[in-house]
Amino acid sequence: MEEVENVPQRRRGLAFDLSALALIGVLLVAALGAGGVVVYQQLYGPGTFVMRYLSLLGDGDAADALAVPGVKIESTDLSDAALPTTAHDALLRRDALAPLTDVEVTGTEEHDGVVAVTVEYSAGPHRGTSTFEVEQQGWIGIAPAWRFAQSPLAVIELTVRGAMQFDVNGFALDKRQVSVDGVDADPLAPVPLLVFSPGLYSLSVQTPISTSPGVAVLSDTPAADIPVDLQTEPTDEFIGVVQEKVEGFLTACAEQEVLQPTGCPFGWFVRNRIVDLPKWSMAAQPEITVVPDGPNWAIERTEAVAHIEVDIQDIGTGAITHWDEDVPFHITGEIDILPDGTASIQVSPAD
Repeated sequence: MEEVENVPQRRRGLAFDLSALALIGVLLVAALGAGGVVVYQQLYGPGTFVMRYLSLLGDGDAADALAVPGVKIESTDLSDAALPTTAHDALLRRDALAPLTDVEVTGTEEHDGVVAVTVEYSAGPHRGTSTFEVEQQGWIGIAPAWRFAQSPLAVIELTVRGAMQFDVNGFALDKRQVSVDGVDADPLAPVPLLVFSPGLYSLSVQTPISTSPGVAVLSDTPAADIPVDLQTEPTDEFIGVVQEKVEGFLTACAEQEVLQPTGCPFGWFVRNRIVDLPKWSMAAQPEITVVPDGPNWAIERTEAVAHIEVDIQDIGTGAITHWDEDVPFHITGEIDILPDGTASIQVSPAD
């Protein structure tokens, strides 16, 4: 009898065990599902796609970064984005890249099949944030394939005043190399250059003639048009050369034994007769200041002093007077930088 009475209790225990196992099974399926989502996001999600692109940039692997689907941009895409269609790709290379570090995805948002992936990163000393548009492009096996719906490239429109050469992150360029006009490039025309986004670009000039401090530009927005205007200053070496050439020019003027030296910014006028040839010398050379003048340079108005010695005979009385005078005058000048890098200096009298 006792064995018959225990049967229902055993059945109730068995039912409880089965229910518990079923609940555990449901929880395991849910956990596996959640884990699968995490694994998917880590291995195949749009954030991982963007992180791979950023990793390539951080490693300086420009060629592979450019090969990521959706990065390369055509002239029609530039036109549609209101960007210069003549933008040059000279900066899309390892030598022009700066490191990216501390990269992390901070958000994703999907709308009409396009996923906006937001990332944060450090570009040199600057902390930046960028958002990229990504869309699915078929499948690779069971994994989705992704591409940039909008190219992450941007354009820097660079104007450099006072130099044809410039450096970007230490990579040397010449306007005539990257301008659509080649050797006929307008020295003041902006040069459009394609750049990766995100990217930190330090622009500077250091030539024997001109120099500028570095200007850091953070390209953090895809398809952005970034204008940069860089005014250079003359180097001490260049100012020294101009000073030497001007002094030489004025000294040569002083060697002319006439009252009005030809092509020179000083002279002496008398109404009477000179007894002998006048003797000129330079009493004080000008102190040259070179200033920017559009694509070239100019000599700022400055004073100099010539000295004349001459005997003058009065026409009416025949009396002879010895003149020994300082002759102050002012000069200015234009300095044109020729295609071969030499300077043409033209000195003129100034009021």
